[in-house]
Formats: sequence, C-alpha cells, structure tokens
Amino acid sequence: MEADRAFTAAFRARRRAALFARLKRVGRTVCGLPVYDEAMHRRTGERGFREIPVEDIAGTTEPNRAAEFDQHFRPTARTSCRWKRVFMAFHGGHSLPPISVIAVGVDYEIRDGHHRVSVAKTLGMPTIHAIVA
Repeated sequence: MEADRAFTAAFRARRRAALFARLKRVGRTVCGLPVYDEAMHRRTGERGFREIPVEDIAGTTEPNRAAEFDQHFRPTARTSCRWKRVFMAFHGGHSLPPISVIAVGVDYEIRDGHHRVSVAKTLGMPTIHAIVA
C-alpha cells in the first residue's frame, strides 16, 4: 500500500514537471534523463566501492533507461512493478546490491541501478552505495 502511494506521488511529480516544462515551452529535453556516452567523457576521481551523494548522479549511460526516468529520476508508468518491488526492499531494510556508476567531473553517470536511485531520491536518502568505475 505504501509502495503504491510512493510510486503514485513520484509519477505525478514527473507528470507535473513535464506539463510545467511544456507550458514554459522548454520542451522535452528537460524532461528526460540525460544520456552520456562513455567513450566521449573522460573518467575522473577515485574508483572502487563507496557511498556517493544521490544528488550527484546526473545522467545515465543506458539510452533505453533514459525514457523511463526524468532528470530527477522520477519514474514512468511502465516502471511501476519493478519500482514498487525496489521500494518495498528499501523500506523493509533489505540489503540491495550497490549501483554501478562512472565518475565524470564532479558528477556520476549511472550504469546500473536506475530504480534504486529513483527510490532513494523518493525516500530522501542523502547517499547510496556504489561501485565507481
């Protein structure tokens, strides 16, 4: 029940943001998750397992995931089942595998763990376990 409410709130926030962007004539570019090409960006910073700030995750390396989340990792309707399962695991205190990211400058681009990041942002978590490549 709580997972349904959390997903509905995140989904509605995404729809409101998209509507607001259209009204301001900003377009769809603001509403999608930025896609970064690994070959085009120079990796920086330390590598390895550590906790990273959730707010520093700026984009994805997976073009197919870019349509499932907006720039704030708010989900679309088609991600609801997986998103709710991840939410229940987070909320239930289960240990989830770390996400996989690439450090580019001061930001991170996510390789794996899009739903975990989305749920972490919804729950207001300041950091998340990550493997930085």
